[in-house]
Amino acid sequence: MAKEARMDIQKTEKAGVPTVPEQTRPGAVYSPSVDIFENDNAITVLADMPGVKAQDLKIDLHESVLTLTGRVTPPNSGKESDVLREYQSGTFFRQFTLSETIDQAKIDAKLSAGVLRLELPKVEKARPRQIAVRTD
Repeated sequence: MAKEARMDIQKTEKAGVPTVPEQTRPGAVYSPSVDIFENDNAITVLADMPGVKAQDLKIDLHESVLTLTGRVTPPNSGKESDVLREYQSGTFFRQFTLSETIDQAKIDAKLSAGVLRLELPKVEKARPRQIAVRTD
């Protein structure tokens, strides 16, 4: 089963994630840490994106590539001068390649407390099932 799970969703190497090719804003690009869980019906992806608001989060699905992009803006409104800033702003970027076992039309996303939760349901034919035996 573990080997099959690797075929359902393939991640890009975290250290080797390039910046978004269309990146036109200055700033750092971060790769969010993820946890991936699987059951018989779906794959769940949890992505840490602290500071990203729902309106600054973009989730695209194009040719079986799921792309997560989130922008963190500085908390300062510009009315005050910085004395010390340890909180970094920038862009979160991560891509995943989905297999045919994922029902792409039914993907669901929820952002709560800086964690993005993606539910990737499996297509009906990919779900395990038991076949009943009939008698004459």
